Amino acid sequence: MLKVEHLTKKYGKVFATRDVSFELPDGSITVLLGPNGAGKSTVIKSVIGFLKYEGIVTVNGLYNKSVEAKRLLGYIPELPSLYPNLTVGEHMEFIARAYRLTDYKAYKDELLERFELSDKVKKFGDELSKGMQQKLSICCALLPKPQIMLFDEPMIGLDPHAIKELKDLFAELRAGGASLLISTHMIDSVDMLWDRTIIMKDGEVKAEVDRRDVEERGVSLEDLFFSITENKTEGTV
Repeated sequence: MLKVEHLTKKYGKVFATRDVSFELPDGSITVLLGPNGAGKSTVIKSVIGFLKYEGIVTVNGLYNKSVEAKRLLGYIPELPSLYPNLTVGEHMEFIARAYRLTDYKAYKDELLERFELSDKVKKFGDELSKGMQQKLSICCALLPKPQIMLFDEPMIGLDPHAIKELKDLFAELRAGGASLLISTHMIDSVDMLWDRTIIMKDGEVKAEVDRRDVEERGVSLEDLFFSITENKTEGTV
């Protein structure tokens, strides 16, 4: 389980996030929604350990910046960050060695096939299109089979086939007991996937919403999102 308690991040006197708290249950998909500048990426980068912040973030009870916790976390950034001098195959081997993986090659080949990279294993990172770089970033994050996956705008740059594969993968990871946090402002891209939604605005959590509760109210996630971010309503449904 991922637990975020009173996460606050400031740049000078400006709050990027203020007192953000939530939990990710095992075997669930939580969508982090909000307009641009809401603080979604700041939350993701704080959880993964890239930023200094006030508050507490734990992964299965472990401090999130500990080596033990980092082995449980996977992260796909909005903009892929690859090594230009490594090929696609070398990227995957680098991850395998960094995590000291064994018996990973079949899964590595499965991921590369699934995301249409099998014929590009000898291409360098900077030779790939932006979409292919994103696919490789996803494969690298998935290879260690982390228990908690953090996705920051994962659909951007992907072709329709890759988006379908990624959505199928989300469902498979959830069925396998993994916890997923997907940050996006593209509501239609996740409308059929989520179990719980956290809606942010101006660096604060404005609502935490269960899918069942929304369906019982007979409203769409899009309608709920706009009603909250346009200050018509706030709170936990």
